[in-house]
Amino acid sequence: MTDMFVSLGNWNWLIFGFILVALEVLAPGVFLFWLGLAALLVGLISFAAAISWQIQLVMFAIFAAAAVPVWRRLAKPKPDASASPFLNKRSEALLGREFTLEKPIIDGTGTVRIGDTVWRVAGPDTPAGTRVKVVQVDGANLTVAAA
Repeated sequence: MTDMFVSLGNWNWLIFGFILVALEVLAPGVFLFWLGLAALLVGLISFAAAISWQIQLVMFAIFAAAAVPVWRRLAKPKPDASASPFLNKRSEALLGREFTLEKPIIDGTGTVRIGDTVWRVAGPDTPAGTRVKVVQVDGANLTVAAA
């Protein structure tokens, strides 16, 4: 086995690195890329300095282990709350908006049409057609006040 490392010399790391990167292209998972990058780095360093194959193996292990935190840092998605602040919180997006009552609020409950959906609203008794403002949200129930 040692003859294999010695016979190819420094080229074995470059070949191994390119094979790993090519495998990453064929079966993406972002893991083989970092190992291939570590192998390429060892190959480039071994061309610059005469290093024994044992130290090259240790360098590969160190570079591969160091690639894990680098990959985790780069792969972590950056939250973009400004893009969709009310995603999956549709009712909270209605807070502070004004709408026209579809059915009057009688005994504390009525309805308002928002887009193609009819929402149940609670508030003081108010006739249909009155503009109301959403002041509180509790799940699918909206509390309104006269606008």
